[in-house]
Amino acid sequence: MKSSLVAGLTATRRYEVDKGRTIGFMGDEARVYNTPALIYDMEVTARDLLLEHSDAGEDSVGTRVEVDHLAPTLLGQWVEITVTIEEVKGPGVTFSFTAKDSLDNIGKGVHKRFVVGVEQTKARLLAKAEKAKSAS
Repeated sequence: MKSSLVAGLTATRRYEVDKGRTIGFMGDEARVYNTPALIYDMEVTARDLLLEHSDAGEDSVGTRVEVDHLAPTLLGQWVEITVTIEEVKGPGVTFSFTAKDSLDNIGKGVHKRFVVGVEQTKARLLAKAEKAKSAS
């Protein structure tokens, strides 16, 4: 991690609410931004901010999400997500986030990520895959 990774950094991204980001179980008239899409879009925003302050060979993985989805956003609207780094503690990074559309604050919460070495992570996952083969 670069020394530029500090509390207070912020990033904002805007996402168009397309059909893939909506619920469908109440029919097309009730398609709204779904909570899993909110979480995914927030994680991408947080990861992208971390990548700007990561060294070569580093990435991050999510370890915790606390989310309040406060209001619906309609199919075709945009959502703007802002993440702010609240704490950097070793490889652990804690974010707060807010989300809004053109009319409402639609979400807020906390997200934690852990900075990892990509090659070390791949090796660990391959070892687990081998262990899983042996266990089955």
